[in-house]
Amino acid sequence: MLRQLFLLAVLFTSIASYSQQYALQYADTKTNASFRGMSVADEHAIWVSGSKGWIGRSTNGGKDWSFKQVKGYETCDFRSLYAFDSNNAVIANAGSPAYILRTTDGGATWQQVYKNTDSAAFIDGVDFWNKKHGLIYGDPINGHMLILYTKDGGKTWKERNNCPEMSKGEASFAASGTNISCFLHSKVVIACGGKKSELFFSRNRGNRWRSIPTPMLATTESTGIFSFMYMGINHWLIAGGDYKHDSVKTANFFYTTNKGKTWMAPGNTTRGYRECLAAIENRRPSKKPLPRITFAIGPSGIDISADNGKNWKPLSDEKGFHVIKSSTDHNLIFLAGSNGKLAIMKTTE
Repeated sequence: MLRQLFLLAVLFTSIASYSQQYALQYADTKTNASFRGMSVADEHAIWVSGSKGWIGRSTNGGKDWSFKQVKGYETCDFRSLYAFDSNNAVIANAGSPAYILRTTDGGATWQQVYKNTDSAAFIDGVDFWNKKHGLIYGDPINGHMLILYTKDGGKTWKERNNCPEMSKGEASFAASGTNISCFLHSKVVIACGGKKSELFFSRNRGNRWRSIPTPMLATTESTGIFSFMYMGINHWLIAGGDYKHDSVKTANFFYTTNKGKTWMAPGNTTRGYRECLAAIENRRPSKKPLPRITFAIGPSGIDISADNGKNWKPLSDEKGFHVIKSSTDHNLIFLAGSNGKLAIMKTTE
């Protein structure tokens, strides 16, 4: 496989109030694909996926990368990705026909394990509780969200019964694949948008659902929640806005500390529309537990919070990133986006 080395271009951004510096190191992907899928399986295995059938993989923590197009699926936009390790991963495309593919040899070959030819089929995201049990979801078909369940690590998928009914003009977004989160063995949240922004919550792996209203912007099909982040059993974050008007700061970020019973806006919000969230541990010496350092990205830049999303400050004006994930040890941040953009952000304190 072709191995790519990092370019020497390094961007330093100093935020005095956070007592840290962050360096962006870029990888040369030699492709103009738009990357919106990303999965960090462990400290070694990081995968990205995107348009024109492109898949990228690192087996040494992001130092080197290999890229290739999935044979026979070169027109697919693989926005949903979940990797179990360096060899095993599941991808799904956005659009119809909707495909789910699975690899067991590091992406050298892929097996089609699901296909949906309905004209409304559009897969938005995937997540797993463990190496066997997971969910894939998509936009509504005949008024109900498409939800697929696997109990064999993605070898087979079955449609769930009792899928949530969705309002007219309501759907979800595959902007970063982070509108679904499986946590605590059996719980899952799926975030939606469009003309209604709400969360669908299940305690039993998608067998039954209830709706949780949110105050996120919901006026047109371009508005809504674009990223959900589980910070703890009661503490959740949602980011979004209007992707057609990405500088508007109205109702674009909220957090809850009681599982969505009440929502609060930050004192200082992000600089407009944001489509992905990630967090790392605060390494600053302290006798007390510190809030996590949280990042929010969108096409217009990167924002940072040092108090679990209660206040935000600009970090970088770097444009074009769509997805951001933290390493398993919370020391590194991986970013990917349009025109083959791929980078690692390190703390340089």
